Formats: sequence, C-alpha cells, structure tokens
Amino acid sequence: MSALEPRLLISAYCNGIFPMGMENGRLSWFSPDPRGVLPIDEYRVPRSTRTELAKRKLEVRVNTAFSLVLQGCAQRRETWITREIMQSYELLHKLGYAHSVETWEGDELIGGLYGVAIGGAYFGESMFSRRTGGSKASLIWLMGHLQKKGFILHDTQWTTPHLAMFGGREIPRDEYLRLLERAVGMQVRFGG
Repeated sequence: MSALEPRLLISAYCNGIFPMGMENGRLSWFSPDPRGVLPIDEYRVPRSTRTELAKRKLEVRVNTAFSLVLQGCAQRRETWITREIMQSYELLHKLGYAHSVETWEGDELIGGLYGVAIGGAYFGESMFSRRTGGSKASLIWLMGHLQKKGFILHDTQWTTPHLAMFGGREIPRDEYLRLLERAVGMQVRFGG
C-alpha cells in the first residue's frame, strides 16, 4: 500500500474526518460525535504531574525525531498506525503539516506525540511513553506552544482518561465543526 495523497488528508482534516488503519489492513475514515478536544485556554496540569516532572532532567524537542515518534506510537499490541498511515504522515511531515514533540532524558527518547497543524487547528494523532512522564512532558509543552502561537483548537478525536486529567472533554460534532471552520481559516503557524 502507498501513502495517502496529502491533499486528500488535509481536505479530510479540514472537514472533521481522519483515517485509521484497521486490523484487516484496510483504512477507515472517522468523524466521531461527540468529538474529543483539549481546550487550549483551559488545559490544566495536575499538581502530581508537575511535581513528578520537576524532579527530572527532561528536554523537550520539536521535529528532531519524527520517524522515531511515529514508530514509538505504533509499537503497541493493538495499533491503528499501519505502514500506509506511517508513510502518509511522514509525507505530511516533509510538507510541514505533521509535527512531533519529543521528550528526551539525556540521549534517550522516552516519549512523545505527533499531530497535524492546519491554520489555528492542531489535530493530535497519537502519543507514547517509554518512561513515566514521557508523553506528559510533551503534551504540556505542546499546550503551552499552541497557546503562545494563537491556536484555538486542539482536536484529540476521542477523550481518554489520560487526556481528561489535563482538561480534555467532548463536544457535539456541530459545535466542533463550527470551531474547526474558524480554526483552519486562521493565519497561524506551528513553527517559526
């Protein structure tokens, strides 16, 4: 299987749709209702997480190990990140749409996340952690960065208990689509 056409992926995101690889090797498209979001101006960091991360010498880097983050996210017993998905997001990364946020402890990548940025919308795809705090440090950095850059939407697709502890919640699809339309029309950049 080959990578998805970048224009198709970008158009899908702009319309509230995203792909996932299925167990049978096929690709399916989703637009959940309700939709998971992590409000950029309302996210919170649990005190226990702050304390835990303050004790460690962690470094957060951006876009220095995109392929390694993608592989880390895919290394699960059950994964939706197929070879076709990996090739597609590698291509989006080369085109400047997909970004990785990585947590390093010394020379070791201990966690991270990746997603897609279009206008003022960030579409979180997946995260992984090899050590305690690996993905949390990346998520905290990302939320501060999105806030600083002027993003108004952090789409998480669904809400998990992990995201809920940072303020993640669900909103109805029609509310999500209104926010999405506003966000993708903004002149905001993830980098630079």
